Amino acid sequence: MRRLLLRVGLPFGLAALVAGLLLFEPWRAFTSSRLDEPVPVAAPATTEPSETTTTPPVPAVLAEGAFVSQEHDTSGTARVLELPNGSRVLRLEAFSTSDGPDVHVWLSDATAGGDWNAYDDGRYVPLGEIKATDGNHNYAIPADAELAGLRSVVIWCDRFNVAFGSAPLAL
Repeated sequence: MRRLLLRVGLPFGLAALVAGLLLFEPWRAFTSSRLDEPVPVAAPATTEPSETTTTPPVPAVLAEGAFVSQEHDTSGTARVLELPNGSRVLRLEAFSTSDGPDVHVWLSDATAGGDWNAYDDGRYVPLGEIKATDGNHNYAIPADAELAGLRSVVIWCDRFNVAFGSAPLAL
């Protein structure tokens, strides 16, 4: 009987270990990545040729806030920028967080630094998977996204439904 339990238990235990490793991806606790994108610049809405050389217009800052850590250490600044052509971008500067599985960037109506389980309870605008754990990143905001009432940017782990960190924004 003991041999039978070992024969059944060993494959089951190995399968459970493999499944746990695939789900939790613990090696990500020891990995990081860096990306440094320049501040986005878009051509002005008009396309008339100009005889004078001018510096390109700088994006307007619609909102900004500093990250606070929640489930994982997270730091840096989040800025919502409006480019001269009217498009909007979320820019993360001097950003740093932990690596993890299925990590995304969201704009949310939840208060930054609050209950880290509540960010997916209300309205949010997903901007995509996180590009890197460190650096300066740009995330395009969909043209049809309604920004009024959104109060934070959240680094969200979709697999475990937790916020790594968030930054307050007054949009």
